[in-house]
Amino acid sequence: MSTPAVTRTSIFINPDRSRVLIRPFTPDSDQRIVKIIARLLALPEAEIERLLVQVMAEFSGRHQKTKDLFLERFNFVRPHLVTDLELTESRRLIIGAYFTHEYSLEAAALFNPSIVPHPDQADLPPGATRFVLSLRATGEGHVSSITFRTGVVAADHSITINAPTRFVSEPKMMDDALYPKARFIQKLAELGFVGEFFRRTLAQLKDDFSLAELKAGIAFVQNQLGVIEPNGHPAPAQAMLTLALSNYQVRFGPDLRMSERVLFPRSPSQSNGIEDARFVLFHHDDGTRSYFATYTAYDGRTTNPQLLETVDFLDFKFITLGGAAVLNKGMALFPRMIGGRYAMLSRQDGENIHVMFSGDLHFWRTSTLILKPTYEWEFIQLGNCGSPIETERGWLVISHGVGAMRKYCIGAFLLDLNDPTKVLGRLREPFLTPAEDEREGYVPNVVYSCGSMLHGRELIIPYAVSDYATRFATVSIDAVLDAIS
Repeated sequence: MSTPAVTRTSIFINPDRSRVLIRPFTPDSDQRIVKIIARLLALPEAEIERLLVQVMAEFSGRHQKTKDLFLERFNFVRPHLVTDLELTESRRLIIGAYFTHEYSLEAAALFNPSIVPHPDQADLPPGATRFVLSLRATGEGHVSSITFRTGVVAADHSITINAPTRFVSEPKMMDDALYPKARFIQKLAELGFVGEFFRRTLAQLKDDFSLAELKAGIAFVQNQLGVIEPNGHPAPAQAMLTLALSNYQVRFGPDLRMSERVLFPRSPSQSNGIEDARFVLFHHDDGTRSYFATYTAYDGRTTNPQLLETVDFLDFKFITLGGAAVLNKGMALFPRMIGGRYAMLSRQDGENIHVMFSGDLHFWRTSTLILKPTYEWEFIQLGNCGSPIETERGWLVISHGVGAMRKYCIGAFLLDLNDPTKVLGRLREPFLTPAEDEREGYVPNVVYSCGSMLHGRELIIPYAVSDYATRFATVSIDAVLDAIS
């Protein structure tokens, strides 16, 4: 069979350095914080007013609710004030401004896209589909976050991307989020954390507990046992807090446009990046739907596959995954349960493709090897380019392969609908390879995707260009299926 013909669109989504996020700036010691505050307190009120006018003139047009963010930062450093003297609003605002900075989300790259149908499909022409595009935005320090765009695929498969505003905002942490105690215990056990400290602390907690209640329980047991390490935190306490902080919920305000929402790293496990989110619209057995995304959490030393969940792209749950099969990168969830179990693609060993099954979305313990590098364009490694797509002939998996000179290409293979450990066929040649104008970038000679969307009988494929920018291609799904042997 011949290689299916791909149509590249004229759409290029390039990184935009002007999209800056206002973020906390915290000096490296409490002493420096105290000194900065002292210098500002020494200024007369008239000078504070002049300085505030200057700062607001320079930065308020670049952000939404700038004053609110400055006051949040003031409240963060307020404990370093040496008196309880009430300060004027101007002084509080300018102190907050000195502990805030701008971060250019897309300064380095905007790539590795994933596409899913938008939760709102109202008011569209016949045959059109509105979509959400997630992107990996990389900025200073090579820290990656998740940002979004929206657009529409028309009945004729033409694609329109909505222009983003220049504003970007982080969500609010949901401090009242509760942790199921049974699952928390299970995750601690999976990590190998057992012992008296854990037992006593968990005994203080209700079946569903908050982060504040966990901290209170830890403090109670610390006082009971009286065992404190030199750094002030017992290792068991730090382990429990790290796990809790890595499982959290956030909420965007409903007034924010999709393109103004950004998921920036918050937890210890993602401190250096949230990478390569693979979104999928998941159909539950009870008829409800959720969006899940597997992603790679990077803390500067190790990478860990993790999961996030949303139903509306306003509220997000970040979830740690446990089990011996949670390894490497590039896990991708199937869009529904198969035989009463969740199913996931993975790459346990860095080069082959596996399938995993689990009755619990949070834990994955075993995997089955299904595909090895076979053709020259994939001799270095294989991987998926997002979640499988259900067709009448089987689960279509868009894949990537790495060949000579670390060149990334995109191909496909087909799995049995009822038993996805059975490979029904694969493309012998990639259908998408780096074009001449796609070879240059942060990482040369790469085309890569984290998720495609079926629109009628046409496959819509957003893909990264050399780890720098993003563009779109379309291909007939029938041509792809016919070419698989």
